[in-house]
Amino acid sequence: MAQPMEQSIHRDPALFYWILFPISIVMILTGVLRHYATVLLASTPKKLDLPAIREQRSLLRGINLRNNAHSISPSAFAARKNYMITAYKEGSFLKDPGSRGKAAPNPMTDPAAMEGMMGMMKGNMAMMVPQTLIMSWINAFFAGFVIMKLPFPLTLRFKSMLQSGVMTRDLDVRWVSSLSWYFLNLFGLQSVFIFILGNENAASQMAQQMSQMNPGAGATMFQPGQDPDKIFQSEAENLEVLEHEYILNGVEERLLEYLARQA
Repeated sequence: MAQPMEQSIHRDPALFYWILFPISIVMILTGVLRHYATVLLASTPKKLDLPAIREQRSLLRGINLRNNAHSISPSAFAARKNYMITAYKEGSFLKDPGSRGKAAPNPMTDPAAMEGMMGMMKGNMAMMVPQTLIMSWINAFFAGFVIMKLPFPLTLRFKSMLQSGVMTRDLDVRWVSSLSWYFLNLFGLQSVFIFILGNENAASQMAQQMSQMNPGAGATMFQPGQDPDKIFQSEAENLEVLEHEYILNGVEERLLEYLARQA
């Protein structure tokens, strides 16, 4: 049976050094600069007062009780459950108990919410401006170049991803265009940035997008415009319907059965 012909393209070897290396180096340097620009633009988080911290930690306590209920005895779970449900329903953990039943304040009038929105806009600027400039640079100087061939086979589903800017129907899917190399670097340099800047870095495009999707993670459990009392009431309902199953129930019988099987 005839073997399929290996598709080859005669390329200038200098393309590897004048296109692939420059794009990779520029992407790494841009990520490092984005990290330090984000650090400089980030505002110092304000310290929460004691009632606000108590409000957040109380909600977290109820969530942890639900997630780890199987690790405590039925009597201990029942005591904690009754205490948390009663406190949630009475508003004992609210930092401002007098605001129960009132409409949530407008986030646009909240200085903390406005500061968070400004921080998000700064992050977007630090992410979008460099990528727009790099895209323009690549389209102006490197558009239409095929720079490398991957050493492993791929399906046709990868053709549009690896050959952006090269409109050829019969080109082997393993060939990579300069524009696709840019996108591969855009989302594939996380390990390099971790090695250079550490785990907590703002250089990765994917990390930036995840932080934009959830900007309040780690800072506060209540987003602007949310009513803490309604969240507490919802958590109280979750605790009421939770069915407790102690992990040590019948442990003696299970241990004896295990030992009998091992004998």
